[in-house]
Amino acid sequence: MSTILKAEHLVKKYGKGENEVIALNDVSLEVEKGEFVAIVGRSGSGKSTLLHILGAMDRPDSGTLNVDGSDVFAMNDEQLAQYRRSKVGFVFQFFNLLPVMTAKENILVPLALDSREADNEYLEQLSKAMGIEERLDHYPHQLSGGQQQRTAIARAMIAKPSVILADEPTGNLDSSSGREILSLLRSSIKQFDQTLILITHDQSVANTADRVITISDGVIV
Repeated sequence: MSTILKAEHLVKKYGKGENEVIALNDVSLEVEKGEFVAIVGRSGSGKSTLLHILGAMDRPDSGTLNVDGSDVFAMNDEQLAQYRRSKVGFVFQFFNLLPVMTAKENILVPLALDSREADNEYLEQLSKAMGIEERLDHYPHQLSGGQQQRTAIARAMIAKPSVILADEPTGNLDSSSGREILSLLRSSIKQFDQTLILITHDQSVANTADRVITISDGVIV
């Protein structure tokens, strides 16, 4: 395997003086292509800050991030926006589907933002893998929580990004749906040759990953 993501000496601070909080303190990690990595930690441990920086939703105060050959924080804001649309797929706890769009339209949003044509064969493969091929014309309120999250996963994967970042993807689901989503994530990243980094506070969720990284007080332990 080859390294798809390499972060070195990431530091992120909030506040100043006696109110300063070090959210990340000299964090370095590498992720191999095709790997499923879970980052586990309690609330306030720094795991969400780390995920936001890996997804270029926030910049570190210092440190570097290289993803699929790109020096991420050497980019300007426009280039970073392009990076987020093409190189990274995001799966959130609360689905973040647009209520006025069908499942299919929601899935295709990343391509529309980038003025890219849909690969209909790939869309069909994805929707079948997610088990939502019969629900593509339904709106989010017509879908179960599990179906909404399956739609969100398809949206994250539609642009064929280098890395999928998942933020507590089972946190808003019942235990049965949560297990299904985890199984689906694992099988789909293998099927579509994706790389997954998932953050969670739940050790049982983390244990489904190929590798578990624990973060505490902004430090990998």
